[in-house]
Amino acid sequence: MTFAPTSSLGVAFERVEKRYGGLMALRRVTLTIGSGEFVALLGPNGSGKTTLLRMAALLLQPSAGRVRHLGAENLAPEAVRSQIGLVAHKALVYDELTARENLSFFARLYGLASPAESVERVLGEVGLADRAEDAAVTFSRGMRQRLAIARALITEPGLLLFDEPATGLDREGRQWLDRTLVGLHRAGATLIVSTHDESLAALAGRSIWLRAGRLVRDSGAPAPLLVREVPG
Repeated sequence: MTFAPTSSLGVAFERVEKRYGGLMALRRVTLTIGSGEFVALLGPNGSGKTTLLRMAALLLQPSAGRVRHLGAENLAPEAVRSQIGLVAHKALVYDELTARENLSFFARLYGLASPAESVERVLGEVGLADRAEDAAVTFSRGMRQRLAIARALITEPGLLLFDEPATGLDREGRQWLDRTLVGLHRAGATLIVSTHDESLAALAGRSIWLRAGRLVRDSGAPAPLLVREVPG
């Protein structure tokens, strides 16, 4: 893998809360993920995992508390976003465009200095070079996931966020995903992966559990700091 992040970012959540009307999605979450960590984010549906990832991606603002990106404290939000790659639960690609056209669009959107070169690099990294001229609508779930990951890698970000990346993948696609995540971590990126998949979580060096919007367990925290699991 030729991926080389421009810098490795950490992220700190400080007493973060998020409300959607009367629904409290996150409740006073305090959590620091250091530069270069590989973290699995675990918990049932509705526990707040996606909300936490979207805050880390600067797509949501907290209702209370704050989110800091360690290593980018003096950068404007737009500059920080260019150092964050998000692979959402849905691939979020344009079906009518080819793989190359999808990636070219995002390369131009980010104002990359050499967009064509960046597109060819990520096509090769995710194994889509031979499908570059095919429309995304013709892709399998696994191919669409590769394209989504290519989009996330195009700026060579230091923080990579994955929301349930293994969903719907066949055995071959899952093996490829595992190798890719390990390779990205070895290249120096910080990874936060939301998952229900225990074998995927086992690849990470640290696991964090959310329940009903609360941080209830952190394998990277000293034992006295573990939080009693909250019912419901």
